[in-house]
Amino acid sequence: MRPWLGERTVERLNGLVSTESGKPVRFVPPRKKDTYYEIRVYETGEVETRPDNWHDYFNALAWLAFPRAKARINAMHAAEMPKEGARRGPLRDLLTIFDEGGAIVHCDDADLISLLEAFRWKELFWENRARVLERMRVVVLGHAVLEKALEPWPGITCKAIVVPYAADTDRAACDWLGKRGRSDSPRLLAPLPVFGFPGWHPDGARDSFYDETRYFRPAAVKSPLESARQPPHASAEESPGSAERDAG
Repeated sequence: MRPWLGERTVERLNGLVSTESGKPVRFVPPRKKDTYYEIRVYETGEVETRPDNWHDYFNALAWLAFPRAKARINAMHAAEMPKEGARRGPLRDLLTIFDEGGAIVHCDDADLISLLEAFRWKELFWENRARVLERMRVVVLGHAVLEKALEPWPGITCKAIVVPYAADTDRAACDWLGKRGRSDSPRLLAPLPVFGFPGWHPDGARDSFYDETRYFRPAAVKSPLESARQPPHASAEESPGSAERDAG
C-alpha cells in the first residue's frame, strides 16, 4: 500500500522518508539559484519543489516510492561535489541521468537480457513478447520520464539497470548505485525505449512499429553514452539544471 498517493499536494509527503544523513525529507519552496542543491538536501533534508509543477511532484513521489535509491543518489552527489571543479564528472552524470530517466529491469532470462543489451528491439519486444511479458518487468524510477509520459510518444527512452526478477526494486537499485565509483559513467546504463514494452503503446500491437529506427535505434547508430545525451532519442534523460546545479 502507498497511502501517500492521491491528492496532488506535497505537504502531506513531508517527513515520511529520510536522507542517508538521517534528515527527514521535506519538500519546500525553491530558493534562489545556487550550486549546492544536492548538498543542502543531504544536510537538511530540504528538497526544493516548485508548486503546481509535475516534474517536481513526480520527484517527490519518487522519494516515497524509492527511498533508499533516492537517498543513495543524493548522498553520492553530495560526496562527489566537493571533489569536483566547475564541471560535473562522469559519476554525477550517471547519477543525474538515472535519477531523471532511470528504469529498473527485473529479469533472470539471459537471452532476453542479451537482446536488450544488443539493442535488438524487434526480437526482444515482438518476436519474444510472450517471454518478455512472463519473464521481464520494468519499473520506472526517473521522474522526468513520468512527466514525459503525461503526453506519451514512442521516443521516450529510459536508462536502465538489470536486477534479478524477484529482487526488491528499491533495495536492488540502491545496492547497484552503491557499487559505483568515480570513473563510472552513463555507459553502464542500457538505453530502453520503454514504450516498446508489450502493451505500453497501442502501436506495439503491430510488428512494423519496431522497424521505426527513430525510436528503436540499432546499436551501431549511437553508443549508450551518446544516446544518453541526445534529446531526440532520450527526451527524458537530460538534467533540467546546469552542470553546476542539479534541480531534482
